[in-house]
Amino acid sequence: MSDAGRETPVEMKPLPEAQTRQNFSGLDTPPNQEYLPSPSPPVHDGMSDSNYFSGPRDLRGHSKWPLILQLHGSIMPSLIIPLFLVACWSTAITVISKKVHDLSVNSVLLTILGFVVGLSLSFRSSTAYERYAEGRRYWGMLATASQTLGRIIWIHAADTGADGQDTRELLVKKLGALKLIAGFAVALKHTLRFEHCASQPDMQPYIAHLDTFSGRTTAVPKRRVTNFKQVAGEYLGLSFAQSDPRKHLKRAEEHQGNLPLEILNHLAISVDCLVANKQLSVAIHQTVAYNHITMLNDVAVGCDRVLNTPLPIAYTIAISQITFVYVMLLPFQLTGPLGWIAIPATITAAYIIFGLLFIGQEIENPFGRDVNDLPLETFCDQIATDLDITASFDRRGADHFLLNGTPLYPVSAASGNAWIDNSEEKMRETIKTKPHVLFSWRRQRSRENTSKDMDGKIV
Repeated sequence: MSDAGRETPVEMKPLPEAQTRQNFSGLDTPPNQEYLPSPSPPVHDGMSDSNYFSGPRDLRGHSKWPLILQLHGSIMPSLIIPLFLVACWSTAITVISKKVHDLSVNSVLLTILGFVVGLSLSFRSSTAYERYAEGRRYWGMLATASQTLGRIIWIHAADTGADGQDTRELLVKKLGALKLIAGFAVALKHTLRFEHCASQPDMQPYIAHLDTFSGRTTAVPKRRVTNFKQVAGEYLGLSFAQSDPRKHLKRAEEHQGNLPLEILNHLAISVDCLVANKQLSVAIHQTVAYNHITMLNDVAVGCDRVLNTPLPIAYTIAISQITFVYVMLLPFQLTGPLGWIAIPATITAAYIIFGLLFIGQEIENPFGRDVNDLPLETFCDQIATDLDITASFDRRGADHFLLNGTPLYPVSAASGNAWIDNSEEKMRETIKTKPHVLFSWRRQRSRENTSKDMDGKIV
């Protein structure tokens, strides 16, 4: 038997906790040495990537081509085989009707069945986009919770502890807590894609030093598809050629764990330490911190609900069958009134109908690797960048930015330090005049802009 259709196993070494710790032991470098982490998985922009139809699509990419001519992000590759079959079918029906026996029927079926198909496709598209929008909403909540929790830990948690600990030690602990927040987003991304989180290269900087259940499990070896027919089938969107995304979890001989949940456990312990060490002593700050840890957990549970609660299979099957039956009946109804034009007319109608159907199928799971799925890599990078920006702020410099600004501009361009040298009465009188001065200043600016617009029109 030929080996052309077999899957060749790819050697993939598991990354247990002891090994990952050994791999990252070299990160304990002196401060004068820089460590450049490995880049995160690339997000395809469709402009420079050789695989034009891979995804997810980078939302930062820009194309000057008109939308009608753009293929990146289009559903066209998945329609090649269905449209080819429709073309053959419509050609056969038209030729038989013209040369052998008239197969045309009354076109009243177009109206009756078209109404049903329209309702079905509308329902399919609306439910799929609702899941897509809900997935994006959860990742927006993740960004909000990450920024707020990071700000609580870095800004509101003091740099001095109750026992006179070294400030450098406390800063390192706070940085470790921020790292856990960023690691939670990356772990959630891999979990939603049914991947073994602990063995992913971009997870090692976040969990190599952690004692986790997932880190002690063994990754299932991945298999590279070598069958050209299967590769082409996946590219063309053929369902029988597509791989099961859960197959690696099904092949596992042990539970793969829940890494996002374990990271939240470590994060909760980190906040507990800040509270016990009297670094986070204000009650409202403690409440906000714990509430946003709960929000992170809500995001993980919500994304899991979107992922594992698709449209009931009965609806999916019925809508697909109704759509295909309608398209197959089109040549019989169009041959009589249109003649040979029925062939391109059927193909055009099939493109519109199948396009709406396939788009709904593609965006139903917004967390995958299709072109139109959510760019989770970009979201994770943005969350990590936001946390780094928060950590770059020196919380000790409040007097500098509060006193060196211009608090009474445009009434006065003097700095806060200059106003301290004036009397309190003068300061209060100036504050009272600020609303009137601002109103006059804005009205004058509006008049100047209007005058410039009038001059431009005259010219």
